[in-house]
Amino acid sequence: MYNLLKEKMQGIKVSLDDEQLKQFHRFYEMLIEWNKVMNLTGITEYEEIVEKHFVDSLSIVKCLDMSCVNKIIDVGTGAGFPGIPLKITFPNIEVVLLDSLNKRIRFLNNVIHELGLINIYTIHGRAEDFARKEDYREQFELCVSRAVANLSTLSEYCLPYVKIGGMFVSYKSGNIDDEMLESKKAVQVLGGRIDKIVKFQLPDTDIKRSLVKIEKVKDTGKKYPRKSGIPAKEPIR
Repeated sequence: MYNLLKEKMQGIKVSLDDEQLKQFHRFYEMLIEWNKVMNLTGITEYEEIVEKHFVDSLSIVKCLDMSCVNKIIDVGTGAGFPGIPLKITFPNIEVVLLDSLNKRIRFLNNVIHELGLINIYTIHGRAEDFARKEDYREQFELCVSRAVANLSTLSEYCLPYVKIGGMFVSYKSGNIDDEMLESKKAVQVLGGRIDKIVKFQLPDTDIKRSLVKIEKVKDTGKKYPRKSGIPAKEPIR
């Protein structure tokens, strides 16, 4: 099992030591265990989890040098993707995992404890609310999200967390062109600039993915994010 994980990671030029391989394997076991009693993932085969969750989470290395990042927030982390794989692989980075469902936060706290991870924190709540708090607003060099929402909405959730000079990286499917055009105004209004889009296929699969890298070039206006629910119902156009 370790060999498969090692090989797949080598496909994106990520190398893991024995301790990290153990941590990933235990994370997989916990995911399957907890998935029996709560909906964490529709994917349960080991190889698929490695490809579609672990390798996909770490594909950010295709657009960013993670050794330059000290503090990241994962917005709408769900079962811990991409935040937990990033923390396992780059243990020196401080990670904050944000999710609106308390039972998922309970799962993540158990994973953090079981894997012996330090300098990683969970917060339960909505992205729109925490982005207004001083301790979180414009405090991160990197915000990541694999959440399912259009890029205009995601930008309103995520860019307020990023300090000037930092980045927001959105994990998207392969077909992103129309969404990119629709989100241009929102990104600009929120203080961002689309830096680049990296399109690729997950190694040894036909799954097409895109990483949208948005640079924070100016402060996000105080009116953003708008109240809970509004960014999803009325994206900035």
